[in-house]
Amino acid sequence: MATSSHSNPDRASDEANTTPPSNTPRQQAASSLPNQPSTPDATVTTAAAGTPPVAQQAGATGFDVAGTTRANALSNMQYVVDLADSVVCIADDLHERILLEIASYNGRTMPDAQKALMRTLTDDELLLRQYAHALYANAATFVVYDLGEPQHRLMALTAEAAEKIRRIGIIGEAAGLVGGILLLAGSIARGQFSQVGAALEKIQVHNAALKTLKPGLPPKA
Repeated sequence: MATSSHSNPDRASDEANTTPPSNTPRQQAASSLPNQPSTPDATVTTAAAGTPPVAQQAGATGFDVAGTTRANALSNMQYVVDLADSVVCIADDLHERILLEIASYNGRTMPDAQKALMRTLTDDELLLRQYAHALYANAATFVVYDLGEPQHRLMALTAEAAEKIRRIGIIGEAAGLVGGILLLAGSIARGQFSQVGAALEKIQVHNAALKTLKPGLPPKA
């Protein structure tokens, strides 16, 4: 979980109202893809140099050489882009939920603890967007053929997380779930694929815990 270095208690409101750029991250990434030759510091498990072209193509398209369907997470560029899309959706939902929480006070003084939480979650939102940009811009770099996690599970958990963040009544209860999404996106963006399994487990645990809570948003101002 990101920590806040802000000194102004009202900064959360200002940051939460930040307007996204006119071009979407996907559009910006598309224009920058040809200029992204670098690779992450961590080792990425991709096809070996001597792998036959047919096998490389099979891995990139999500099928093995025999034609059997496979759906390993991040096993082609589209899967990486799909995850980036999910991370952006989660950041958007978190942004809206922060705004709603601030508006619910309707001129009343927000407790210091809640101000600190808003600042932390705002920092988390910005970090999620940075990770999404990295995934878009370096999608080819993050393709990995034997991650050991199915793509459908990764996408289902992130979709459920977005729904929980959007509907949770007490925003502080979503902090652990946001932390799990940060661990997932950050691990991939840094090429630390060994942490993906732990991140998915953390997201699943928090998703399950939040199922026991009745959804309900704070009253609108």
